Parts: sequence; structure tokens; C-alpha cells
Amino acid sequence: MIIKDKPLPPAVLNFLFRMLCWFLRKRFNKMPIAGVPIKADHSYLLMCNHFSFWDGFLAVFLYRGLLSNAVGEKNLKGIKIMVLKKQMEMNWWLKYFGCFSVEPGRASIEESLNYAAEILNTPGNVLLMYPQGNLESSHVRHILFKEGIGEIVPRVQGNCQILWSSNIPEYFESLKPSVYFNVLDCGTNHEFDFEELQDRVNKHHLESLKRTIRFTRNARTH
Repeated sequence: MIIKDKPLPPAVLNFLFRMLCWFLRKRFNKMPIAGVPIKADHSYLLMCNHFSFWDGFLAVFLYRGLLSNAVGEKNLKGIKIMVLKKQMEMNWWLKYFGCFSVEPGRASIEESLNYAAEILNTPGNVLLMYPQGNLESSHVRHILFKEGIGEIVPRVQGNCQILWSSNIPEYFESLKPSVYFNVLDCGTNHEFDFEELQDRVNKHHLESLKRTIRFTRNARTH
């Protein structure tokens, strides 16, 4: 059996999310979002690379900075987050912020996948996933997706825009880190192809690293 979300009232969540975004702007140096056009009257599958404790908080910042600004807060019905069941059991409060559980390898996985697809059937809903499944460095050169995304999207009956963001942290000259959000429009559920999605994300991630990371090319000497 999955642990379903029991979100706080929308007004309370919106207030807490605004406070969280205020805190993040104080905690981080710069948080630029390289966005993409957002389709109206769609649900949104938002995927990010999974590299730190901060990931969920950063995703809320992206949710408000990209999706809320594009379609309007009143047109969004909220954000749901797929979380490993062991994390939900360790952190009981997560369900009040839109989190629901998934337990790979167990019978309840079907219930979680169907619930995720059900969320994406409704325009204005946002589902956040980390398809890597594990924490990895933000500077990895290849991102390997778990199979869950390939099981969820084909079950979606409505119109769903698929979005990926490569979130790259750097310090450079500041004592505070900056986070660069590099968003990719991956199309919709109607043209979904798992292998093509993974290839596009990996090319985008490499380009995001090249744009963000400063490095010196060693001149060859003869």
C-alpha cells in the first residue's frame, strides 16, 4: 500500500512556498532560470537531476519561478512529489507537502504508477520526479533513468508537458553557492519515447555543464 499525500490547504502551502523562495534567495547567491515556453491547459511532469538535500526545495523554487509565472498560480492545482517509501516513513511530514510513496520491486509499485498517471491526467497538476532514483553528483556526464518514467507517461490520458531541468550548483567568487536552472522542453506524452527522452536529456545536461562550468583549456605545446 502506498502512502498518499494529504497536502495542507492551498493558501497555507502557497504562503510556505513563498517563504521558502524568500529563504532560498537569501541562502544562495544567484538562481537564474533558463526557461522554455510552457503549454497552457496541460499537466506538467517536472524532472530534475538528483544531487543534494536541497533538491526538493530547489524544485519548489523552479515550480514557482517557471510554471507559476507562465500559466498563473490560479491555473495550477499544486505540486505532487514521488518519494521513496522509506523516506516517507522516516519523514512523516512529507505527505503534507504533496509527497506520495513509491517502493520499487514491491507489489505496491503498480498503485504508485497509476496514482502518478492519475495526477497527470488533470490539467494544472504538476508531478515532480527524480528519474535517476539515486543521489549523484551534479557533474556526472551521463544520467541513467530508472524505468518508472517509461511506465507512467504511457498511462497518461490527458495532455501533459514533459520538462527536464539540469540544476548546476557553483560557487565561483561568492561565499554563497549559485544554482543555475537549465530547463528542457521534452515535448508531450503523445510523442513520448523513453530512449529518445534519455538521449535528449543527456545532450542537454552536457550542454548545461559546458555553459555553466568555467575551465581553462590547456594549450598544447610542441
